[in-house]
Amino acid sequence: MPDTSVTRVNRPPVPLAAGLHRLLFQAAAQPMLVFDPIADRILLANPAAGRLYGMPADTLPAHRMSELHAGQMPALVVFTEAVLDKGHAWTRGMTITRPDGSDVVAEYDGTRLPPDAGDSLILLVATDQDDRHRRDVDAEAEAYLKSGIAEWRRVERFFRDVERQNQLILRAAGEGIYGINADGHTTFVNPAAERLLGWRAEELVGHDMHGMVHHTHADGSHYPEHECPIYAAFREGEIRHVEDEVFWCRDGRPIRVEYTSTPIRDRGMVVGAVIVFRDVTSRREAEERLHAALAEVDALRERLERENAYLLEEIRTEVNHHHIIGRNAAIQKIAQQIDLVAPTDANVLITGESGTGKELIARAIHEAGRRSHRPLIRVNCAAIPRELFESEFFGHVRGAFTGAVRDRVGRFELADGGTLFLDEVGEIPLELQGKLLRVLQEGHFERVGEERTRAVDVRIVAATNRDLKDQVRRGRFREDLYFRLNVFPIESVPLRERLDDVPLLAAHFLAQTCRRLNIPPLKLTRGDVERLTGYDWPGNVRELENVIERAAILASGGRLRFDLEMRDPPPAIQGPASRGAIAPMAGAAEIAAEGAAIITETERRNRDRQAIEAALSRCGGRIYGPAGAAALLDLPPTTLASRLRALRIDARRFKAPVGG
Repeated sequence: MPDTSVTRVNRPPVPLAAGLHRLLFQAAAQPMLVFDPIADRILLANPAAGRLYGMPADTLPAHRMSELHAGQMPALVVFTEAVLDKGHAWTRGMTITRPDGSDVVAEYDGTRLPPDAGDSLILLVATDQDDRHRRDVDAEAEAYLKSGIAEWRRVERFFRDVERQNQLILRAAGEGIYGINADGHTTFVNPAAERLLGWRAEELVGHDMHGMVHHTHADGSHYPEHECPIYAAFREGEIRHVEDEVFWCRDGRPIRVEYTSTPIRDRGMVVGAVIVFRDVTSRREAEERLHAALAEVDALRERLERENAYLLEEIRTEVNHHHIIGRNAAIQKIAQQIDLVAPTDANVLITGESGTGKELIARAIHEAGRRSHRPLIRVNCAAIPRELFESEFFGHVRGAFTGAVRDRVGRFELADGGTLFLDEVGEIPLELQGKLLRVLQEGHFERVGEERTRAVDVRIVAATNRDLKDQVRRGRFREDLYFRLNVFPIESVPLRERLDDVPLLAAHFLAQTCRRLNIPPLKLTRGDVERLTGYDWPGNVRELENVIERAAILASGGRLRFDLEMRDPPPAIQGPASRGAIAPMAGAAEIAAEGAAIITETERRNRDRQAIEAALSRCGGRIYGPAGAAALLDLPPTTLASRLRALRIDARRFKAPVGG
């Protein structure tokens, strides 16, 4: 037989089934068994053991040890418990009953195998006390057996060294580590855990760890022990990993931790758990700050996208002017009303004919108010299909109705913090007016198809060309909604009642049109002004703008061409102020006749004064009525009254004396 003892000793430890089975079991002349006393099972046996028990070695694992030692169970239990407790024990006088009915008296030398070999396993070396040939055992085999046992002792020392190294690692670990038994009492605490929690190990060991450091949730509510994942780990025998909870330090300060609880087993039973944790307070706070910042960025980006989308829509309908142009008394009154109401959050209802600049007034109110840093959102209620009103106002979620392929933000949400301009508010369906009233009263709404209630802070400026009072009487408009909108009414006067502003508006539109169309600057002549002021303008300012743009496009040789249905000119007036006809009111000072001398503002005012005084003299100082000076000059009475104040003309001095 080749000498393999030297090479075997120099090899590193090997698993039991691959190493000891080959070296000790197969080659040893001494009967050897690996025995599991908990299950009362023989796990491995060498050929010498088979000869001792009178059966093939590979059939021994099918038998229980108590079966082979009938009637000797108490002695066997005492022996195996001594081995498990002390690590090594010896007994003799154990009778083996063979299958052929014969008995053999044997003695056992038992050694407990290391835990890595299996839970509670024993190596048994048996000796037949009645077999004399054991004195003739080959010396070489005996030496080989001794070398195998020496190797086994070396393996035991190796595992003890590993355990010592593990203790060193445990103490050097930067993460907190502690153990608890099945009662929840602390069994050990490493230095890192002491440092993180502020407790000394001797203050924690033997005490209820949950009650010391894990008794309360982060929100201050009680944390029952039976809900703790750490205890669930050894109750259920499962590893638990928790990413965000709090442990409480000795000074009452909470730290946010993530931890893993792993059950500890002994002889197949869970006897406790080991917990590895780390302080993640700084990391979690940094993550929360980052998430909050990202959420704010997302909200701002979404808001910006919504506003940009709205502005892109608004670009399609170009806003032609941002300032109210006019010197008429009615326009000055509107300007005063804007100055009064703009700094407040009061709702405004603008009435007037189409094309009179109601949206311009709404923009002026918004820009002069405290909400000017937020957008003015316009809704043309006359252009919205009846079935889409609610979605247009309040938005919808994906799938709320056929065609809703994505979430949509409503106009109220877009205008949050700003102003919502409801143009042609009289066109809102009666069934939706109640929901609109609720938003105005409570500041809350829901998107179509969504149960979530959203808060909104919006100022309402509404406009209509309808008589809403008449609509209320007819039952077509809610009275409570009318009163909610009509907090501060403003009337936008038609252009025919302020014809004296036509030259100013025409000059403004002409200059704007020339810049936009990239054509050479054009001028209004005296004749152009007379044509424009002699027209009724049923389409108001919007019609004037279109007429100016068309005339600029059709201009030839620098001359504008207007196609208007003119009124009959007023009759000529003879009076002391003028020997000929009263001259029409002039427009802006910059307007001059083609090829004629340019008049100054002073000359224009003097000419207007002469015409007005002549008319007052003819009418006896009367302003109003068919025979009044306003009708003679073809001016609205309010316009004439405004000019009288501007020129400081007292109409009373032109009254005819009584009886004259």
